[in-house]
Amino acid sequence: MSKKLSLLHIMGEDLDVVVARDPSLSGRLEALGHTGLSAVWAHRVAHRLYRRRLRTAAGIVARFARRRTGVEIHPGAVLGRRVFIDHGASVVIGQTAVVGDDVTIYQQVTLGAVGWWTDNHRPPGARRHPVVGYGVILGANATVLGPVTIGDHALIGAMATVTEDLPPGARVYAPRSVVRPGPGLRPVPDAGAAADTAPGADPADAPDALQILASAGSW
Repeated sequence: MSKKLSLLHIMGEDLDVVVARDPSLSGRLEALGHTGLSAVWAHRVAHRLYRRRLRTAAGIVARFARRRTGVEIHPGAVLGRRVFIDHGASVVIGQTAVVGDDVTIYQQVTLGAVGWWTDNHRPPGARRHPVVGYGVILGANATVLGPVTIGDHALIGAMATVTEDLPPGARVYAPRSVVRPGPGLRPVPDAGAAADTAPGADPADAPDALQILASAGSW
């Protein structure tokens, strides 16, 4: 995970990654109002309070951040460096979750537990939430449940659900919506298939469909 660095240094990296990854921002000053950045910064403080066993204070910070940003991160969760939460609305990260460095999280992502009916039977202190590796992308409304491990550089597309371990570089797609032509209209072509079969096109230059799906809703 991360080397031992000062809180200010880590928060500075958080600011830099927001500027680098959100093209809607004009610079560092505007990025200070970014919802995801506010949520990550608040968690950095809450997590340090939590580790010092100041759980009430940590919970107050976390609840304030949730009301301010719409992002719910349990103070016990571990976030790596340069974690980027885009939009932030309805993101939930559970108590024993571990998120690696350089992870990108889009709106409505859940890193949660399976449920009390399973978790109540686990040994005390057992992990209930996912471990997310380095450089993972979690698309809009992706759900990862249970004490699973997501390998480095995995891509989990929008609307996908994961309940098992994923190897490094894995790609998870949710089923595409079915598009049917209306009365009297021609069928809608599959843009992905067209790109794959275009005359003279190099398959290596085709857009990554999963990254397109993962960034659904990105400004």
